[in-house]
Amino acid sequence: MTEENTPEEKRKIVNKFLMTLTKEQPQMYYATTSEISRIIHTMIKEHTNRLSVEEQALVRNMTIEEIEALLGFHSR
Repeated sequence: MTEENTPEEKRKIVNKFLMTLTKEQPQMYYATTSEISRIIHTMIKEHTNRLSVEEQALVRNMTIEEIEALLGFHSR
């Protein structure tokens, strides 16, 4: 995993948790980005052991603001 791929890899991890969240709680579709970011941040902290070692390293110091930014911008 190269450093230039890091944001894309983080986005994939965040999207994986987002899919889980919306499947378990469909009403979250209507929640604000900041609310979803806080929930995903908590989910990542609680379920880090389900990620690969490389993924764990990527999200270890991820902030709520970073998650919010990843959710707010579309990749090219």
